[in-house]
Amino acid sequence: MTATPSSARLASVDALTNGLVDYAGLFPPAGLEMEAALRHYTACLTDPQRAMLGRFVVPAARLEELEGVALATVSRVGPGTPWRISALVGPDAPADAARIADFNRRQGPGRGTGWAIVDTIEAPASTSADLARILASRPDDVTLYVELPTATDPSPMIADLALVGARAKVRTGGLTAESIPSSAALVRFFRACARAAVPFKATAGLHHPIRAAYPLTYEPGAATAVMHGFVNLFVAATFVRIGVPASDAVAMLDETSPSAFAFDADGVTWRTRRATTPAIRAARANYATSFGSCSFREPADELRGLGW
Repeated sequence: MTATPSSARLASVDALTNGLVDYAGLFPPAGLEMEAALRHYTACLTDPQRAMLGRFVVPAARLEELEGVALATVSRVGPGTPWRISALVGPDAPADAARIADFNRRQGPGRGTGWAIVDTIEAPASTSADLARILASRPDDVTLYVELPTATDPSPMIADLALVGARAKVRTGGLTAESIPSSAALVRFFRACARAAVPFKATAGLHHPIRAAYPLTYEPGAATAVMHGFVNLFVAATFVRIGVPASDAVAMLDETSPSAFAFDADGVTWRTRRATTPAIRAARANYATSFGSCSFREPADELRGLGW
C-alpha cells in the first residue's frame, strides 16, 4: 500500500468511515466514569477526524445520570446540532422505554436546551420471544437495533426484524478470545442481512483497522487474540452487499496485510475484487451502518497511521 498524504482526502475512505464509530467509553475495556466519557466525546467533536464520530452510547438506565453530568460539566451543551444518543435497553424493556421517552421530552430538539436526542436503541434477543418482548415496548420514533447470536443461523430472526422495520446488531469481539466469532459466522450474518435488506451495526473488538493479534484489554500483560479489523469488516460487508461469493468475503475478513486493500478516489480494491465509492456509500447508508467502540482515538489514529 502506498500511504496517502494526510492532506489528501479520498472519497472512498470518507465513504467507508464517516460516522463509523459510535463512542462507548462507558463500557469495557475502557469503563470510564460518566464525566470522563462525556469530556472525551466532547473533545472528539472538535477532533480533526471528527467525521468518523457517530453516536454516544449509554445504558438507558443511566440516561438521567448522563443528563445531569452533561448539563453540569460539558461546555458543548446548548444551542446547536443535538448530540445523537444510542441507548442500550436492559431486561426491563418497558421501564427503559419510559426513560427514553422522558429524556427526549425533556432534552430533545425544541425542548429545554435541545442538546441531545435518543434516536437509536439497542437490545439483545436470543429468541423470537425476546424479540417480541422488545417490540412490545419499543419507543416511538427511534431506530431499533437487536443484537442477535451468531453461533446458529440468524436468518429466521433477521427475517423477523425485516417484517417490523428493525435492524440487526452483531457482536464481533469481547474480553476473551472465545467471544470473537469466526469469519464464516460473520459472513453468514452479513449475507442474511443482505438477503432480508436489514441494516446492521457491529460492536466490540473492532478498535483496529486490520485483522491481527492484539491485547484483549488495556491491562498490563493482558492476553492477546486475533481480532477482526474494522476495515476488513466494512469492506467485506460492502462486497457481500454487491454479491461476492461467501468464500471471498471470509478471505477479506481473514486478511492481515494492509497492502491488500487499496483505496483511491473512485473506490477500494481488495486483491482482484473492486467496489466503487458509490457502492461503499450505499452500503454504509443502508446496510453496514456503524460499530460501537469504547475508544475513538485508537481506531482513528491507527487508520491515519496507515495513510488512510
